[in-house]
Amino acid sequence: MKNNTVVTHRQLFFQHVAQTSDFPLALEIERAEGIYLYGTGQRYIDLISGIGVSNVGHRHPRVLTAIQEQLDKYLHLMVYGEYVQTPQVELAHALAQTLPEPLSSVYFTNSGTEAIEGTMKLAKRFTGRREIISCFNAYHGATQGALSLSGSENFKRSFRPLLPGIRHIQHGDWQHLEKITPKTAAVILEVVQGEAGVRVPKASYLQAVRQRCTEVGALLVFDEIQTGFGRTGTFWAFEDFGVVPDVLVCAKGMGGGMPIGAFISSAEIMSVFKTNPILGHITTFGGHPVCSAASLATLRVVLDGKLHEQAEAKGQLFKQLLVHPAIKEVRGKGLMLAAEFESFDVLKPVIDRAIAKGVITDWFLFCDNSMRIAPPLIITEEQIREACAVILNAIDS
Repeated sequence: MKNNTVVTHRQLFFQHVAQTSDFPLALEIERAEGIYLYGTGQRYIDLISGIGVSNVGHRHPRVLTAIQEQLDKYLHLMVYGEYVQTPQVELAHALAQTLPEPLSSVYFTNSGTEAIEGTMKLAKRFTGRREIISCFNAYHGATQGALSLSGSENFKRSFRPLLPGIRHIQHGDWQHLEKITPKTAAVILEVVQGEAGVRVPKASYLQAVRQRCTEVGALLVFDEIQTGFGRTGTFWAFEDFGVVPDVLVCAKGMGGGMPIGAFISSAEIMSVFKTNPILGHITTFGGHPVCSAASLATLRVVLDGKLHEQAEAKGQLFKQLLVHPAIKEVRGKGLMLAAEFESFDVLKPVIDRAIAKGVITDWFLFCDNSMRIAPPLIITEEQIREACAVILNAIDS
């Protein structure tokens, strides 16, 4: 029996796509290119890059070419780590070239949260310890282990029991460094705190954390899932702080729109996954050939175009333009910014009006009175001025 009822994609979205809140944006996007998303009769400036993902913009031509060329060669061949696959090998080498010694061994995953999970296992296996320290208001992912690291009890309480042995310190607080002891396997920090509302530490603080970890034999892990691939003005955010971690975690912006993540360490540390037990960490799709090809193209686009070197000046332009009595401050580094308002009740209508006027912004999980501004690194001065004018208009509306 035929059903001639016309069902829209919007209706199907609410009927069959599992929801994560009672108020999704529910924008219906038909295509995307550069900094723009296109819906029916509406063009949007994407000021959040799909939450830190589209660093080189949507559908960058070089990324698309890399994907298409790889499609003609092969897709999945074998679980990770068994075959020599050109996209993985070339991407691993290119990543190592951006990093100081001894960060030279790359383990590919499907996402940032998976990279965090692998890092937690790596730290426990290498040190023989069980305690892991992260920060209050930190966000490292939503799986059980990554969620255990979260510094927000509001996000954790409904899913307990979580992993034992997790302790928290205050990001930027020297006094809390005493909690890092010979029992600590790893300290996992965001170089710049993201979901806390873009909190940039002093270089001396990260240097003190590095010194303390070295003293007690704990691994220092930098989570650069949001900050990596040029977001803050250097290719890796840690470059600006004079500190080298033992493990670096990346994802989001590294894929050019494709799902991929990685954790990177020394060959010595990473070698512990080979024995006791053999295959100590396994993934089926980690470093998928098409995703790896897209990531390599993304890396080259950022470096060839020196997009990371342009991020600070573009961020400063946002700060200069977003001046309004309703905006308490605009803070951040490079093109990772937060515009603070009095409260969520003040901010949310501004976000909604800005979207209606064609500019997509958002708020932060642990700082809901601040507007997220993290556009593709390719955004131009003219586009920044246009977006800021819309935001200011949305405030005055």
